[in-house]
Amino acid sequence: MLHLAGDPDAVARARRLVSSALGSGHPLHDDCVLLTSEIATNAVVHSDSGDGGTFTLSVSYSAEWVRIAVQDAGSLDPPFGWRPTSPLDTGGRGLLLLEALAHRWGFIREAGTNNVWFEMHADLLEAAPVAPRGDQKSLRVAR
Repeated sequence: MLHLAGDPDAVARARRLVSSALGSGHPLHDDCVLLTSEIATNAVVHSDSGDGGTFTLSVSYSAEWVRIAVQDAGSLDPPFGWRPTSPLDTGGRGLLLLEALAHRWGFIREAGTNNVWFEMHADLLEAAPVAPRGDQKSLRVAR
């Protein structure tokens, strides 16, 4: 668990913490770092954490699963009210990434805070069909 200042530099620190905790060899590493970046960015940009406040990042994991949560200082609106209206929009895809990559995710609004979490499970990874080519290993993708 780590308490971070609600500034843009904290998003990179959150990514580094998750990367370091899991290790680059963990089968869920890349997706977890990406999704951490999304929910930490949302805490900084869309909650009171980004207005001089803080947010808390928590990471729980084993070799088979990962659960990451970001608790921010809250906001007037629920955390996931905006999506891109155009393919050229530069934001609004965090929810779409959570829906596409996380095995489970959600949020809890309680006592003036938002707690956004996601879970990934290595046992839900499946081998993607790849044409055999020499000694190339099959790819693994989250579903």
